[in-house]
Amino acid sequence: MAISLFDMLKIGIGPSSSHTVGPMKAAQMFAEGLRDSDLLNQVSRVQSQLFGSLGATGKGHGSGPAVLLGLEGYLPEKIDPTIVVPRAEEISQTGQMSLLRERVIDFDESEDLIYHMKESLPFHANGMSFTAFNAKNEVVAEKVYYSVGGGFVVDEAAAGADRIVEDTTPLKYPFSTGEELLQICKQTGLSISDVMLANEQAWRTEEEIRAGILEIWQVMKECVANGIRNEGILPGGLKVKRRAAALHRELKNRTRMDMITPSLGAMDWVNLYALAVNEENAAGGRMVTAPTNGAAGIIPAVLHYYTNWCPNSDEEGVIRFLLAAAAVGILFKENASISGAEVGCQGEVGSACAMAAAGLAEATGGTPLQVENAAEIGMEHNLGLTCDPIGGLVQVPCIERNAMASMKAINAAAMAVRGDGEHFVSLDKVIRTMRDTGRDMLDKYKETSRGGLAVNVIEC
Repeated sequence: MAISLFDMLKIGIGPSSSHTVGPMKAAQMFAEGLRDSDLLNQVSRVQSQLFGSLGATGKGHGSGPAVLLGLEGYLPEKIDPTIVVPRAEEISQTGQMSLLRERVIDFDESEDLIYHMKESLPFHANGMSFTAFNAKNEVVAEKVYYSVGGGFVVDEAAAGADRIVEDTTPLKYPFSTGEELLQICKQTGLSISDVMLANEQAWRTEEEIRAGILEIWQVMKECVANGIRNEGILPGGLKVKRRAAALHRELKNRTRMDMITPSLGAMDWVNLYALAVNEENAAGGRMVTAPTNGAAGIIPAVLHYYTNWCPNSDEEGVIRFLLAAAAVGILFKENASISGAEVGCQGEVGSACAMAAAGLAEATGGTPLQVENAAEIGMEHNLGLTCDPIGGLVQVPCIERNAMASMKAINAAAMAVRGDGEHFVSLDKVIRTMRDTGRDMLDKYKETSRGGLAVNVIEC
């Protein structure tokens, strides 16, 4: 299979890539399928059912509104985030929606948007079904989809290998393991970012790739800026106060001499960048799934660290950073999972930490062995991380967890680049360990809000 950087790093909306971005895409795909089959004019209502983790925590993750607007033809990379909740409320209040904004149909929230709190579909924890009915209440069409993490969506036909839709695009340097990637680098003398850039040209010109990467970086910067600007209480009922704006005001009034050391001063700013992104995500704002929304603050925070704190940082380094990060993300996607509902938060924050560590090592001149080592260190020290969001919201512990993992990524890159690249545990082995750990992890720790902090905090 072939996976692009632009599959791993998608522009979308919060608060969740698997619970918001994926369901919106799946609903839009179902609606488009109705039109392609010339069935759109026969439809009088559509019933959407959410299963597994989607059913258990979908309300807190905005899955319902995402589905409704997806049926209306909106896509996460293009929609204005500010219209999602108001439009969903309007659909609920009026009892009508507009399929692909072409055909008005009836909508009864109690019958047409169903959250199955304990029932799952067979292939993945994030399953959903759509059924279209005609005026006689006869089934016109039905389809099952799975949101398998990071905004990736597969239908039931592809769910036997539920990682990703098959793409057989031939790549110049195909790789599916870290060892294969290192061998390519050794044989060709290329860096990891060079290998990725060559592979990306199977889909786009080099100019388009560079422009697309810089667009992703621009959205990341805008997300940080929005997170710093916006204040107040995050939605959802936990009454979590946004902290980034106040922290930014404090840091602006301090110089590096006011801080204990320059390195600790940088840590304050890295925390700020990560908090800003994940507060924006929790509020449903525009951001980049990197590789998921729940872990979206880590790569932007470390990339801001690179541009603001690393000597000789430049635009070319940003491009190399994201190319190398994507290469590592592909290894996680192909060989394990980036879905918290499948393997716990180690699959989200852990993989993002590894990607950011690899990117920073690449951008600061690390060899392929050092880059691979940085990724391995970043993942190794997130093994076993559970996904137990309080109230089913991507807020606690998710927001702070991104800040902590950002610092881990920077430290992992520093340790790797200070070494010679030789290390005891390979990236492939730690990815395999993460996958096996996820399989052994109890379901209550996989984005269901039925275990860990999600229940202990409430009980207290």
